[in-house]
Amino acid sequence: MLASRGRPVYIVDGARTPLLKARKGPGPFTPVDLAVEAGRALLLRQSFEPDQFDEVILGCVNVHADEVNPGRVAALRLGCGAEVPGWTVQRNCASGMQSIDTGFRTIADGDGDLILAGGTEALSHAPLLFSDDASRWFAEMFAAKSAAEKLQALAKVKPGHFAPSIGILRGLKDPVVKLSMGQTAEKLAHLYGVTRQDADAYSIRSHDRLAKAQSSGHLEEMNPIIAGNGEVYDHDDGVRAGNTVEKLGKLKPAFEKPFGQVTPGNSSQISDGGCWTILASEDAVKKYKLKPMARIIDSEWAACDPAVMGFGPVISSTPLLNRHGLKRTDIGAWEINEAFAAQVLACLRAWEDADFCRDILGLEKAFGAINQDALNIDGGAIALGHPVGTSGNRITLHLIHAARRLSARYGIATECIGGGMGGAMLLEIL
Repeated sequence: MLASRGRPVYIVDGARTPLLKARKGPGPFTPVDLAVEAGRALLLRQSFEPDQFDEVILGCVNVHADEVNPGRVAALRLGCGAEVPGWTVQRNCASGMQSIDTGFRTIADGDGDLILAGGTEALSHAPLLFSDDASRWFAEMFAAKSAAEKLQALAKVKPGHFAPSIGILRGLKDPVVKLSMGQTAEKLAHLYGVTRQDADAYSIRSHDRLAKAQSSGHLEEMNPIIAGNGEVYDHDDGVRAGNTVEKLGKLKPAFEKPFGQVTPGNSSQISDGGCWTILASEDAVKKYKLKPMARIIDSEWAACDPAVMGFGPVISSTPLLNRHGLKRTDIGAWEINEAFAAQVLACLRAWEDADFCRDILGLEKAFGAINQDALNIDGGAIALGHPVGTSGNRITLHLIHAARRLSARYGIATECIGGGMGGAMLLEIL
């Protein structure tokens, strides 16, 4: 058995909401609503009460103004009690994986036995932002006391003051290298010769695999949720099965017009969703008679130039395997978050590139090809969506279910992270 740091840590259960594609206006659930919906049925089926958790840790990036610490708000709404600490972590696209990693290290070090770790995001609730100039005008207008002062301030209004920018679009642009996440995917596509046809074909595969998983009942971790108006949401609603390269070829490039490879059709979808995993020590497993699904062996965080942030899975997964003496072929299941089709394909090609593996990863030869039949077997973020704070938690939980179907002993969940990072988690499936 591979050694892990400190005490053994197990994932004993988990659940997620359907991922709901952001459409017109705010969706029916806030980030905490989604976390609560994901956790309600999960906690009801446990052999312990919610107030037995040592901590509740929740990843979230676009925090709602009325839920400034969603980890604490969700813990209270889920009935964990006033004495269970709840807090929020943010590592951009890996926030949901960061919550698991933080819980893993806490239990491994002996500082807890039972932790609820999750991720949530309601990108449809991302705010509209006014400019600094508009903010100054509003401040002057609100500070005016007399009628004359109000008229004087009102005379300074400009049409541009009422033209807010979309917060999520600003958040998707790296402030250091001044490239949007889509442009970094274009850079990777250029470096590894990923064509538009390559990216579109990968996108079709993601959608078709998700459609097959839905029809076959292979999304066991997903629970239906009910909105305040009584409407039931019981499936990931972004899937477009049966598409063709010809149809996708009609879409225009989104970031590098007119010749770019990245389009809305081969990019991850903007979505809302929440997910939780329950982590337990051996003592907690015995005390509450829990049945472990997987053991967390290790995790790895790595960083690179933000302009090529899409290489995150490569630079984080490879040293993780090396540290434990594992070969590529020892990993029977992979979940790589599909930020962009071009980004995933560039990662796969980088692993087969001897020069990249030597110069960047320090290997003597190419890492080799990932088995496509073991990669994202039920589709990924291109079809499901990428609620940023949730995705790392979702892929880690789903990895367990996918690996069991593949009879895999070891699996890796990994993702690129905006800002130039990568995260990976190595699990032993039980």
